[in-house]
Amino acid sequence: MSTNSPSHNTVSFIVIAALAACAALAGPAQAGNREVTVRLAVSTAGLDLRQPAGARELYGRIQIAARVVCGSGNRVGLEPVTDFGSCTEQALGDAIRSVNISQLTMVYLRMHTLQDASTRGIHVPAQVAAK
Repeated sequence: MSTNSPSHNTVSFIVIAALAACAALAGPAQAGNREVTVRLAVSTAGLDLRQPAGARELYGRIQIAARVVCGSGNRVGLEPVTDFGSCTEQALGDAIRSVNISQLTMVYLRMHTLQDASTRGIHVPAQVAAK
């Protein structure tokens, strides 16, 4: 089955991630910062991603998940992200690129430019890119 036409019965997950600096731990042997990846699965359950409505719903779920991984949710013991907007845009773009579903890309392009998509490495269907 093609990634561009997932079945409405398919239950899959999209994982979005954001890098964050881990707070310095107590004790000289554990001092210093390191980067960690915060991941959150986004379910596609109940969505027909071949349809615009399903893609819009998934986009909304991904946006919420991006806010969670870049915000204070799921971040116990981690320093806050220095640029919340950039973090959420990166997480959103990474998720859209990783699933490579035309309908989802179209939703992304309603709120972002072709340049944004190109910067994030998102594949844009040829008929859209030509416009």
